[in-house]
Amino acid sequence: MRSPALRHVLTHLITPLLMCLGMGLAYMGAFVTPEPNHLPVAVVGAGPRAKVFAQTVKDTAGDRLDVRTVDTRAGAVDLLRSRVVTGAYVPDTRAPELLVATAASDMGATAVEKVFTPVAAEEGVPLKVTDVAAPVADDPTGQGLFFLLIALSIGSYASVAALGAAGATLPMRIRALLALGVSAVVSGIGALLAGPVFHLAHHGLGGLWGMAWLYSAGILFIGVGLHTFLRRWTTLTMMVLFVMLNFTSSGGLFRPELQNGFFGTLHAFWNGAGFVEGVRSLLYFGDDGLARNIWTLVVWLLVGLAVTAIAAAYERARTSGRTAALPEQAPGTEPAPSAEPAPSAEPARRKAEAAIREEAEEEVEETVGV
Repeated sequence: MRSPALRHVLTHLITPLLMCLGMGLAYMGAFVTPEPNHLPVAVVGAGPRAKVFAQTVKDTAGDRLDVRTVDTRAGAVDLLRSRVVTGAYVPDTRAPELLVATAASDMGATAVEKVFTPVAAEEGVPLKVTDVAAPVADDPTGQGLFFLLIALSIGSYASVAALGAAGATLPMRIRALLALGVSAVVSGIGALLAGPVFHLAHHGLGGLWGMAWLYSAGILFIGVGLHTFLRRWTTLTMMVLFVMLNFTSSGGLFRPELQNGFFGTLHAFWNGAGFVEGVRSLLYFGDDGLARNIWTLVVWLLVGLAVTAIAAAYERARTSGRTAALPEQAPGTEPAPSAEPAPSAEPARRKAEAAIREEAEEEVEETVGV
């Protein structure tokens, strides 16, 4: 390619094109064809008839369902409230009942209803659906938490781009303090949206803010630390980690039982899933599973602090190496006159202008994903 300017532009187009490819693969792979994948359900009944019925359902569904039996309806409700199962079917020739918990997953409840409605229809009776854990009326599908996750994520990784582009010359300790402050503001905005503005959280707003802070701070410290090493590729990396892989595995729209194994595996330890499932536990399920999800967010924050500490040590070592490379001059002496004429300032000026252009281009690349 003969034109340096054209080659330069094409090189900088790599980032948005990779974003396009990554977003398409992630979102379409996770959301386009949701299907039950070992979806856990229960059949209520203690006798042989219930066990035979459960085995028949399992044989018909194959790998789409994991079917168990539970002796009592109360036991089935406990399994739903602890999110061990997605639905529980109570066989009855006159009034069959399906128990669901839409606060755990509206899509999961819908999938279970589609499975057992034809079963009841074979008996010639309508299926009664009972929701044992419904979301608040202000969030009827329970998906508001997913959109809150999006707001927190964008505020966090976009702030990483700003800190990297505008604050790269600041000492790492200042950038770390800024990250700490920004995470408090982002989580405060999230709590404001979830509480007074959209009423997603009718209680436990303080706990929601705490989890939002852990989530945001983890992203910010990981990003601030990575920027030292990745520079213009930081934003693309952050989008892969906290958008492409994060939103799709969070369980905010589809829980892992409605996705393929890849996203289901990520759901077990990714920070977005920790936030969404943690807030669900706090708001709807009596803190069941809350501690585990908080620890997930804490581990991600610790990873971020470690990455930032490594970056700070690297920057200190690099600065020390540059200082040591400067020629020493004895105190009180004047520089020796040179026989050579002073070099022209033009090369230095051009070098400075090139550095400014490169910095501006890096800032554009860092913010293109925002």
